[in-house]
Amino acid sequence: MSAQTVLDARALNRATLARQLLLDRADVPVLDAVAHLGGLQAQEPQEPFVGLWSRLRAFDPSALSDLLTGRSVVRTHLMRRTVHLVTADDALAWRARHAAMLRQRVLGTYRRELAGVDLDELAAAGRTVMADGEPRSMTELARAVAGRWPDPGPRPLGEMLIAALIPMAQLPPRGLWRTRGGVRNVMLSSWLGREVDPADPDGSDPVGQALVRRYLAAFGPAASADLRAWCGLAGLPAAVSAIREELIAFRDERGRVLLDLPEAPRPDPDTPAPVRFLPAFDNAILGYHDRGRIIDDAHRGLSVAGERVVLVDGRVAATWTAGKDGTVTVTPLDGFSPADRTAVAEEGRAVASFLSDKDSDRVQIVSPL
Repeated sequence: MSAQTVLDARALNRATLARQLLLDRADVPVLDAVAHLGGLQAQEPQEPFVGLWSRLRAFDPSALSDLLTGRSVVRTHLMRRTVHLVTADDALAWRARHAAMLRQRVLGTYRRELAGVDLDELAAAGRTVMADGEPRSMTELARAVAGRWPDPGPRPLGEMLIAALIPMAQLPPRGLWRTRGGVRNVMLSSWLGREVDPADPDGSDPVGQALVRRYLAAFGPAASADLRAWCGLAGLPAAVSAIREELIAFRDERGRVLLDLPEAPRPDPDTPAPVRFLPAFDNAILGYHDRGRIIDDAHRGLSVAGERVVLVDGRVAATWTAGKDGTVTVTPLDGFSPADRTAVAEEGRAVASFLSDKDSDRVQIVSPL
């Protein structure tokens, strides 16, 4: 296919659903799913469990908890400076490539407070504190170095150290199934027993090239702006250019060039799409600059507001919540057809049962927003 082949919104939607394991639940190990997806956004600790339940056949939440305690999966600041759940291998391989972006994003918030602070010296001081291997909260680490830098205050120092300067892992019980736990950090290398892969010295950027391939496998077909929206990294156009001959090109209805892996799935646009309940901040929506393939522009704000959403025919059609009594409440954005209402209720009963450990399958569908 040439770059003149146009993929309309429905074709892109079905490709997205297939790559994101939302067209058919996948029968793969949890670790493989986390790797395929390039991680799951996880600042809300319980949300990845819903994301994987919606994507995997017979998902057992204890399997993900075991991967966290077994150190095969970690919670760490990575793409877009948000907390992601990623495989240990990806955390070590990708972290150095994200370092400059993480610094710049923290400075974007605290540039005034951190003016005059030598960030390399701050990093060295933070590493010295963390060298004992003891888990610390962000505030505890910031206070440990605040004597040397009293002016910024603990929040700017802590954010810079934890989210940017020192590769960290958030330790269990944070992120375990049905477990509450504050954020306790240790150095990623200490937790995993391996050093973070160093940045490539010759500028050839093999990690950037790998990220492009991995992104397209999980999110493509996509434009360069979509890739950057997912990871937040600058400098990836060079990586795209380096592997351009491996890729094929399409155009969307706006004329943007979309790149893709030749053998990646691009289902027929008429392929039926089942109802799916997505967690807050799911990358199926956030992983694009142009989110029109899955959510209408009028409702785009839901994707950054932490609303859980329901996909009907592959598109965001409702929000949902789970009450303390186990009831799942669905609020349509518009009306449901009778068939859609039945399908949403059926999937809602399943997610209610999952979240309540089969204590409840109650669903209520309320009036549209």
